[in-house]
Amino acid sequence: MEEISAAVKRLYDIYPFPPDPLSDSPPPGYNWRWSWPAAHGFCTGRKPEKADIRILDAGCGTGSSTEYLIQLNPEAQVLGIDLSEGAIATAQERCRRSRVSTPGTPEPQFRRLSLYDVGELEGEFDLINCVGVLHHLPDPVRGIKSLAGKLAPGGLIHIFVYAELGRWEIRLMQEAIALVQDEKRGDYEDGVKVGRQIFEALPEDNRLVRYESERWAMENQRDECFADMYVHPQEIDYNIDTLFDLIDASELEFLGFSNPEYWDINRLIGKSPELMERVEQLSDRRRYRLTELLDPHLSHYEFFLGRPPLPRVDWSDDAILLAATPELSPCLNGWPGQTVFDCNYRLVTLSDEEFEFLKACDNNRSVAEILGTVKLDLSGVRSLLSRQLILLTPA
Repeated sequence: MEEISAAVKRLYDIYPFPPDPLSDSPPPGYNWRWSWPAAHGFCTGRKPEKADIRILDAGCGTGSSTEYLIQLNPEAQVLGIDLSEGAIATAQERCRRSRVSTPGTPEPQFRRLSLYDVGELEGEFDLINCVGVLHHLPDPVRGIKSLAGKLAPGGLIHIFVYAELGRWEIRLMQEAIALVQDEKRGDYEDGVKVGRQIFEALPEDNRLVRYESERWAMENQRDECFADMYVHPQEIDYNIDTLFDLIDASELEFLGFSNPEYWDINRLIGKSPELMERVEQLSDRRRYRLTELLDPHLSHYEFFLGRPPLPRVDWSDDAILLAATPELSPCLNGWPGQTVFDCNYRLVTLSDEEFEFLKACDNNRSVAEILGTVKLDLSGVRSLLSRQLILLTPA
């Protein structure tokens, strides 16, 4: 295990990842999964009660995620940890140069530390971000248990791990490069060279070439990305069954995938009522497995886990919804305007009624008070909530 960890560290010392350029201004766009209010609203249905939380960026790399965590959570204390000293140095410089820590924002902290050793950290964290790390550990179960042990009650963990079906071609190329390298395997610069030579030599209609060209070629122009994808010394890919083995080992509550549209089986077989009737009898996990089998392009899983108690609100109750106070999602870009970017950075055109409702959300008024002056019904309010355009605070 120590040998594998050392090999992973060596890769990222040579090819710091992600290789996003440093900037003298805050990062563009956003990822709502890194926003405590947006993530909490997605997982529980309601705005969190506090914003001055502790966040752990577990496996922060060169700090691209840390930078967003600071920007999207200005009252939070953010700690980034990683195995690579070089990556941490870049992360520190990134956050210093982009000036995401404004007056009143706690300064980010960084520490060289393995996920296995997070128990050494003081206190607990309300939000733990772990993107692209667990699948590179020799013992992911130990890793996720370590993280779970540092999660505060009512806290959330956001996790990203690889999916085997959508990475089938990648695994073939990984093995091909290793075979050609032979005794030079572990020489990452040679691996990148060999991999690029193989892609260049293969016929244009080769399946691996087509897959690389269609999905990864632009980002893999950078050697850091190519190395992370094709010559990494440790990788575990999951399917739904093995993924939930990992989740169950955490002893935390599974709160849902953060791309629920993909997991809607109706989009695949909804035109057959008979099939849908049978599929609806399946457990959630079996429906998830059926979905990835029928649409196997998924290259990763992105999801939330939580530690109870996690307060949830039943917004199907009209009285509860009417008494709630709405506010704009912090991940709404382009506002004010009827065409905005939603939480997934997709363009959305609001109806006149939706636009007027959102304009009224900044006055600390209840849903009932706003609907007294805006021609939108409760189904329209629930639509805004389901599309993550608003957050609600119960009365």
